[in-house]
Amino acid sequence: MTDGKRTIVGLGELVWDLLPLGKQLGGAPANFAYITNLLGDTGIPASRIGTDSLGEEALQRLNQLGLSAASVQSDPIHPTGRVKVEIDKDGQPRFDILEPVAWDFLEWTPAWQRLAEETDAVCFGSLAQRCSQSRITIRRFLHATRPGTVRIFDVNLRQNFYSREVLAESMKLANIVKLNHEELPRVVRMLELENCAEPDSARCLLTAHDLDLVCVTRGTGGSILISRDGRSEHPGFRVKVADTVGAGDAFTAALVHEYLRGSHLAQINETANRVGAWVASQSGATPALKAGSLERTLAEIA
Repeated sequence: MTDGKRTIVGLGELVWDLLPLGKQLGGAPANFAYITNLLGDTGIPASRIGTDSLGEEALQRLNQLGLSAASVQSDPIHPTGRVKVEIDKDGQPRFDILEPVAWDFLEWTPAWQRLAEETDAVCFGSLAQRCSQSRITIRRFLHATRPGTVRIFDVNLRQNFYSREVLAESMKLANIVKLNHEELPRVVRMLELENCAEPDSARCLLTAHDLDLVCVTRGTGGSILISRDGRSEHPGFRVKVADTVGAGDAFTAALVHEYLRGSHLAQINETANRVGAWVASQSGATPALKAGSLERTLAEIA
């Protein structure tokens, strides 16, 4: 695959981030899908919201962001997800993720079966698998994808919402694993693998789970990509951080965009770091483009 628009799904939690300056629609699927659209592919959030006022607002906001809500399920029993977010002096968020909420009850449907069969790539995380129903649904979605579909496991160790079983099973279902430099040693220990220097630990994950690519992000220190036959390190871009909410999701969206086009590791790393840095320099996870142009917007990140 080298050209053309791809169908790329963000699968999991759709939430309202309750930030100090007000609430913003968030959650990895929406953040990821929004940046995917800006990059020129078709980003689709697949999640579940309540039939409450926050759910109605979520649908309106998705429309404003240019995202289809066709794969966002409606739950008449459980409320729309909410996350209390505090931002420290360095722009780093601390999350208090409320439960139980609608995205804990993702339902397997014929519509999601069709979506799974049509998608070129799907990104899923560990947080949305904290409850058994959503965990089962996510795994059914991944099993229903076509051969050759890229499956990205974006590790997100939030609060106590993860386990060794979820991590191990998710890696078996993935082609690509992304995690940060703080999560890497914890994941390696939980999976009872050898805890070495960062590149060696990443390669250990790659080999143990027969992955195509492992990405370790380092915050302001950039990232390292490890593939079966290569390695790329990027120092990151220096920007004035507004907050880092959604920066990781933006990084993942750019990584997937380039990976689907067969870009070499250095190009993948460059684009992903640039897009992630741009989002970190803005408030919130879904900033608007400057002058309506992604190229002009990203050119300011140097």
